[in-house]
Amino acid sequence: MPNTIQGFMLIDVDVAALNNAGKDTATTLDNAVATKKIIKNGKNYAYVSGQAWRYWWRETLRNNFSWKMSPVTREKKIAFTEANPILYPDDDMFGYMRAAKEEITDDKGKSKNINVTLTRVSPLKNSALISISPTNIVQNWSSMTRQEGDAVPYGKDEYCATMKGMFSISLDQAGTFSSQERTGFKNLNETLKKFALENKAQEIDDPFAKDKHGNPLKLYRMKKGTREKRIEDTLIALEILNGGAMQTTNMGDVTPKLIVLATLNSGNHLFSHLAKDDLGKPLFSIDALKQVVDDYKERIIGKVYIGRRIGFMDKLEEGLAGYGSDDKIFYGSVNEAIKNYVNEVKTQIP
Repeated sequence: MPNTIQGFMLIDVDVAALNNAGKDTATTLDNAVATKKIIKNGKNYAYVSGQAWRYWWRETLRNNFSWKMSPVTREKKIAFTEANPILYPDDDMFGYMRAAKEEITDDKGKSKNINVTLTRVSPLKNSALISISPTNIVQNWSSMTRQEGDAVPYGKDEYCATMKGMFSISLDQAGTFSSQERTGFKNLNETLKKFALENKAQEIDDPFAKDKHGNPLKLYRMKKGTREKRIEDTLIALEILNGGAMQTTNMGDVTPKLIVLATLNSGNHLFSHLAKDDLGKPLFSIDALKQVVDDYKERIIGKVYIGRRIGFMDKLEEGLAGYGSDDKIFYGSVNEAIKNYVNEVKTQIP
């Protein structure tokens, strides 16, 4: 099984409106915006969609890491990127689907359409960000008063919440491309394969897929330095992650306040239940972390890296500092945990 980065993080925001859901139909105000929320056990939980989180991540990489982003083409009701993961790092790390057909003429002079769709499953996968505890979402009544005459009222949902999220990055998949004729694996066409090889990509055997004669199919892998840089940038971007709706008057800090990082030799995520609600108060469970790390110690490659921002859940300090004395555990600030993990993960990239 490919080695996979597994990450868990908590963000903490006050009076925020990170991801809105359009017009609020549950109010008498003509202009009111509802935030995204989901109901579990009869209670409301504010959340940020996985797509919105990815948008923040992509924009942070573009604005702060000089990523050359793949241009987007709009045709009627569909839109697609250039689908060139060699040239554009976001096509590589975030995946793509470029649906297209091409007209060709056969030997008998008859024309027909063939499918030339390119698709790539994203090496970077992420959950939604969801509040740990039920959220008391309130509607703030505001008004536009700079014009003459009556004020123009409008409303917006706001909340305070500690939110959890998970992500993973496949180390084997990043910077490595397939040309198999099946959805998600047709990353490259013949032109892109040639372009990859011209840019010093290496042709390697696919460890799993074989042709009808039992011979391994081929993969096209970019230089290790390029793959390292794309993975490093993606992780370091979390230190300065920026985004969210209503930033003008509801600016929130969406960088991690607590993060857990590890590399596994499997694709399953270990850290989904490290945080829990305790009568309306969000908690992080060190015992849950210890149990899952112990249960999967044979699958964890290297250390488990834990970072916490001082001022957030300070009661965890003694327990985490004690746990960090273990040779297999690193504990420090959020940025220290990310940077030290990046140095280790570079040695794990194939």
